[in-house]
Amino acid sequence: MRLEGLIAVRYLFAGHRKNNAARTRSVATVISWISLIGLLVSTAGLIIVLSVYNGIGELTKGLFGTFDPELIIVPAEGKTFHTGDIDYAAVAATDGVDCVAQLVDETAWITYGSRQAIVRLRGVDDNYLPLSRLDTLLYEGTYLLGDDPHYLIAGGEIYYELGMSPHSTMPVAIHIPHRGTTSLGYTMDQAFATAYAYPAGNFFIQQDIDRKYVVTDIALVRQLMDYAPDEVSALALKLKPGTNVQRLKKIMNSMLQTPNSQLHVKDRYDQQPLYFKIFRTERLGIYLILSLIILISTLSLVASLSLLIINKQRDIFILQSLGMTRRRVRRAFRAEGILICAVAVVAGLLLGFLVCLVQQRFGIIRMGDGNFVVNAFPVAMRTLDFLLTFLLVMAISAASVSLTVQRAKI
Repeated sequence: MRLEGLIAVRYLFAGHRKNNAARTRSVATVISWISLIGLLVSTAGLIIVLSVYNGIGELTKGLFGTFDPELIIVPAEGKTFHTGDIDYAAVAATDGVDCVAQLVDETAWITYGSRQAIVRLRGVDDNYLPLSRLDTLLYEGTYLLGDDPHYLIAGGEIYYELGMSPHSTMPVAIHIPHRGTTSLGYTMDQAFATAYAYPAGNFFIQQDIDRKYVVTDIALVRQLMDYAPDEVSALALKLKPGTNVQRLKKIMNSMLQTPNSQLHVKDRYDQQPLYFKIFRTERLGIYLILSLIILISTLSLVASLSLLIINKQRDIFILQSLGMTRRRVRRAFRAEGILICAVAVVAGLLLGFLVCLVQQRFGIIRMGDGNFVVNAFPVAMRTLDFLLTFLLVMAISAASVSLTVQRAKI
């Protein structure tokens, strides 16, 4: 270890000194440890907040994933397309595709007794259940979408707003306008196609979904819309574990561009662009705010370093008398500041890791009894967050230390 480093270690870990035969703690040393603890707590806080935000983001993405499959095929123009216009068998047999579910989505007006609501009606086939795992998200009732009689599963907010019950013998009336008509000048039967389905249960996923979607059998929606048996709004793809989503997306895009059908393949980021854009912006905002807190924490480091330089004027004079240049003396104090920062960052990263690990294993900090998805704050630690935090704190502290030492009277 070079002389400058030895001096820095000595100043940091020097616990006591003699002064008039009394052992008193050095003020500069106390301030150094205070600044170290401040940086340690700030670093740990940055890791904890980012990890919790990652956990909430992954939880929300997972909830959206129930209705937003990993890949979905939609028409470039219009509302529907025919599976007969594409090589449907080739799509289902593509390497990485586990199964393909057919979807038909349409806005509908539903009535239940004297109550009514405008909903997004989603018709699904038998492959939708393994793709969405909707049966595991039911709060009441069972996953049942039979065709004789018909059943439906409603979002929780719609379900309770209309007063539905899985034990009721009263069906839900589903009304969809006939294509090419308006309600003006027509009777109810002339303007709307109507069908009936019994409520089988409800789900709670995410507020925007719970107050919007009603799921039923695809044959019922095709009947209401007068669609052909192979007509769909979208094809939802469930991928095999370990499949590269972006690679498969490119393969599908090239496969589906035919003269008869122009289709788009969308991943989850394409399906919810606003949400993911807001999520990334909020994450950046959090990072900048916490970086400002770390910058403020470095002020104590600047203060401790300034006090140390003032306190060690006699040592500086002795070192210079022994032939140590001013540049090397400054390098010693710069090493002292960097050492404080390094110890604080490493300890802070370790503390943040331990806190997140405890939260992951035991869920100590709870979210409240009213949450139906998770009871404790979710945590997701990422290696990149630890690396960026280390580089950020070291960069801010190194700049502060260099500026302080450069302007000091040495």
